This record gives sequence, structure tokens and C-alpha cells, in this order.
Amino acid sequence: MNFNMMDMFGKMKEVQSRMKEAQESLTAVTETGESGAGLVKVTVNGLKNVLSIEIDADLIKPDDKEMLQDLIVAATNKAMANVETKAREHLRQATEGLLPNIPGLNLDGLMG
Repeated sequence: MNFNMMDMFGKMKEVQSRMKEAQESLTAVTETGESGAGLVKVTVNGLKNVLSIEIDADLIKPDDKEMLQDLIVAATNKAMANVETKAREHLRQATEGLLPNIPGLNLDGLMG
């Protein structure tokens, strides 16, 4: 097997470039989490930024403040957990075929 270090460095630069592009495009990857049977919906993007929070009007009552806060937290956590999986898949697809499958090589650290 003829291994050329310059080729490998070139590949790594390409991988870094593709990863940067893929990370920047994570703004387009979105996920919505719901709680309270859909009464609260939180949408986040692949960069884990909250994009929107929708609250059913029936929940907006001063005496239900704690329940509403709990539902917002639950919906946000669901959206964050789901978008993480989507973001990993997005990055995996963006770099597919760039590097050989090297056992022990973990690119998770490149996700930032």
C-alpha cells in the first residue's frame, strides 16, 4: 500500500472545508419539539438556536405560569435532542466519501 502524506493532507483540507460548509448550512436543519399534547411547540435549528415558540392561547393564564414554563422546557429539550441527531446525519452526508473508513477515526470533534 503506497501512502502519500501530501495526498492525506490535501484530503484533510477538503474535509475541513466541507465540514465548515456543512456546519454553516446547519441553520437550514430544523426540528420541532412538542409538549402538552401539542399545546407548546418549540422549533430549533441545527446550531441549537431556538427559532420559534408557539403557545396555545388556552395556556396563557397567570395561574398556569409554572405549568407553561415546564411545557416550554420540555418542548425545547425534545427539539434539541432531535435536532442533534439530524445535525449529525447532515454532517455525515456532507463528508461522505471524503475519507476512507479508518477504524478509530472520530470526526465528532469537528462538529464544534
